[in-house]
Amino acid sequence: MGLMSGVHCVAMCGGIVGALGASTGGDVQPLLPRARIWAIHFAYSAGRVATYCVLGALLGALGASSLLLENVLSVQMVLYVFANLLLVAMGLYLMGRTRLLAPLERAGSHLWRRVQPLTRRWLPVRGVAQALPLGLLWGFLPCAMVYGMLATALFSGSAARGALTMLAFGLGTLPNLLLAGMAFRAFREWTRCTPVRIVAGLLVMAMGLIGLFYHAPRLSDAIWRGALCVTG
Repeated sequence: MGLMSGVHCVAMCGGIVGALGASTGGDVQPLLPRARIWAIHFAYSAGRVATYCVLGALLGALGASSLLLENVLSVQMVLYVFANLLLVAMGLYLMGRTRLLAPLERAGSHLWRRVQPLTRRWLPVRGVAQALPLGLLWGFLPCAMVYGMLATALFSGSAARGALTMLAFGLGTLPNLLLAGMAFRAFREWTRCTPVRIVAGLLVMAMGLIGLFYHAPRLSDAIWRGALCVTG
């Protein structure tokens, strides 16, 4: 999911990773060794992924607590179906076919307006010490793809699994953003190509549809068997 979402991540976060390269000299004026530039990009991404993990843990814990409600089957099924419907919407969003997820980004923008001024403290980025906290803050950037995966973390059933879900997603976004950071203009143009976005969107949609039409019925049976074992 993270890898497929990269075509959107480059548009959302590509500017900042491109700026990281520029603030360290870039290709025009290489003020820092190449190894230092890579370290800065990895530190920024580590901070961003760490924020995803914390948010995933919080939602995973919230989802686990909701499973303590009396109507266990309906709660689990609603969360699972909601998560997979969001995956389908994410696929359409990647292809530019719908703006269903745009309200999620607008809702997140209220928090981002409070967080964004804090990022100025760490700019320009001259080393890992600035890149890491900048990445932590940038993890709150409103992003429909992140919100869609957080819905999956909500269903994961525990704080640990919610964090691992977002860790896997964050690691999947790394190749795209690292490439964007080192060759921003060329890579951003590639991710804007319609065929690339359509393929990525179709793959994400396929994951959601498989969850809805293949896994959801089996999940229902498994939950009922578990409930019967407990009551028996």
